[in-house]
Amino acid sequence: MAQLTDDTRRVAPSRVGGGVLLAVLSATSFGLSGALAGGLLSTGWSPGAVVLVRIGTAALVLAPLTVRALRGRWHHLRASARQVLLYGVLAVAGAQFCYFSAVATMDVGPALLIEYTAPAAVVAWTWLRHGRRPDRPTLAGAALAAAGLVLVLDLLSGADLAPAGVAWALGAMVGATAYFLISADTGTGLPPLALAGCGLGVAASALGVLALAGVLPLRAATAPVAYSPGAVPWWVPLLALGLVTAALAYTTGIAASRRLGSQVASFVALLEVVAGAGAAWLLLGQLPSAPQLAGGVLVVAGVVVVRNADLRAAAR
Repeated sequence: MAQLTDDTRRVAPSRVGGGVLLAVLSATSFGLSGALAGGLLSTGWSPGAVVLVRIGTAALVLAPLTVRALRGRWHHLRASARQVLLYGVLAVAGAQFCYFSAVATMDVGPALLIEYTAPAAVVAWTWLRHGRRPDRPTLAGAALAAAGLVLVLDLLSGADLAPAGVAWALGAMVGATAYFLISADTGTGLPPLALAGCGLGVAASALGVLALAGVLPLRAATAPVAYSPGAVPWWVPLLALGLVTAALAYTTGIAASRRLGSQVASFVALLEVVAGAGAAWLLLGQLPSAPQLAGGVLVVAGVVVVRNADLRAAAR
């Protein structure tokens, strides 16, 4: 079985800036998915259909770029076949399937909070696997980010915590953790485009099997999709989901993880929740409350603290 590895080397400060920009771009792209999908769901699309089209479109778009990136390096793909399979099945398809199974039985807020404990799981894995004990600033940044997530996801007003939903959300957390750990591994020799393209292809195939088995219900509609700025044809948000929230998001996320390492990249990825709240405001008219805005500030503060802690460790 392929191992989940973590890049424990300290990243040169000159690469950190570019890595952070890539990570922010990835988190922002991922954050658009909820609002875009929300418009489709309101017209009759099922979550499974949205996810399958999103991942399948991204796989098709990246296919020619993947072939080009692998020219002369096909041996790296053969050597990393099990890791690519693990990435596609666990980090992409598994995380998506588990998350939507969770929100089918519990509130979205707590499901997201459980899934976004992935950065803490990355820290724990790095500590147990490589002996890289988190320092106090890292723990402080994690605490700030966790408090911010509670506020952004509006969990203080009470939420439904069904045991089955919690179990599915924990499965999504495992998938997200695998995403950061595998993305940060530079030992495969696979370019980020190749890992993203091959992994999304595997994920689309896995989701297709679940759909054929009837585990992933598929419903689609062709009615115009209404957003706050105006209505658009049904295929517009689907293209945006495939091109932006999947193809661009996964590719830049892998590139960011390789520059920053899995720990810092996973914390910067928490900005996805903040971006999601902003997208819901712009596209769906869901204005964030004052506590949610304060939570966004705490999440950003936590990310900055973790990043600075990693930079200080690199300097030492």
